[in-house]
Amino acid sequence: MNIYIANLSFDVHDDDLRNIFAPYGEVTSAKVITDKATGRSRGFGFVEMADEAASTKAIAELNGTTVENRTIGVTVAKPKGDRPSRDFNSGKSYNENRY
Repeated sequence: MNIYIANLSFDVHDDDLRNIFAPYGEVTSAKVITDKATGRSRGFGFVEMADEAASTKAIAELNGTTVENRTIGVTVAKPKGDRPSRDFNSGKSYNENRY
């Protein structure tokens, strides 16, 4: 199961995420999402776990807990097709809408 983790401290790295979820079961991947230009954390990440029961337990027990002085949100990750689209190239500039 793919798990989404929100509100991560900028000091949390991939290995930290793996260590947070490891007590609940096998972590197949752990990734903190970073800004391509700066390499700095964007404050969220994804963890993939092999066992669905372990994933469900981790979500239930870790959601709302504090990591690095920040309360994290832990939920099931939505597939890309289920997310709302963000059209940054709508053809209208900020100034056109303003005047």
